[in-house]
Amino acid sequence: MIVEYIRYELKDHEPDMLVAAYIEAATHLAAAPECVDYELTQCVDEKATFVLRIRWTSADAHMKAFRSGPNFPPFLRAIRPFVPEIAEMRHYALTAVTGIGSAAS
Repeated sequence: MIVEYIRYELKDHEPDMLVAAYIEAATHLAAAPECVDYELTQCVDEKATFVLRIRWTSADAHMKAFRSGPNFPPFLRAIRPFVPEIAEMRHYALTAVTGIGSAAS
């Protein structure tokens, strides 16, 4: 499994516009067999900054299978206006450091 992080720094759009676009785009992520899960988070200190986390079955599954499959065109269509506002987009490998804090119980 691989984790993709996409950081947006909005300059040309309002935050609610990005959220609305991802509500639409999320249906195509959910339908993609390569996608494990996803979440869009908004910075509480800088409302125009968002991080999208997507867990993919592998980097190849994301870059090859998803991007050449039927779910990518409608996904991209929904979020295309925001692509120029991507500050970072990278894949990360999981490490052995993981856990649940005491507040979870």
